[in-house]
Amino acid sequence: MPEQRAVVAAEIGLHARAAAVFVRAVTDTGLPVTIRKQDGQPVDARSLLEVMTEDFGHGCEVFLEVAPDALLGGQTVSGAETALAALSALLGATEAR
Repeated sequence: MPEQRAVVAAEIGLHARAAAVFVRAVTDTGLPVTIRKQDGQPVDARSLLEVMTEDFGHGCEVFLEVAPDALLGGQTVSGAETALAALSALLGATEAR
């Protein structure tokens, strides 16, 4: 299962605008991406409410994943890894775009 580690760089974490930008980017990938803390339960990264509820604060280490069954729809592993790398870079940006 493709997975990518990231650190939330935004000063306010994934709240309000930063979370909305991230969720929009996840949705644009067309993949069912989940996000979780080190020992936490994964939540749907396409859901603004779920992302904001988890309190992914500044400096929080998170893991982004795509379930293997999502790759049955024609998406390749390398395509999923590329998408996760881009999402990780977005989380590592200091400001939401």
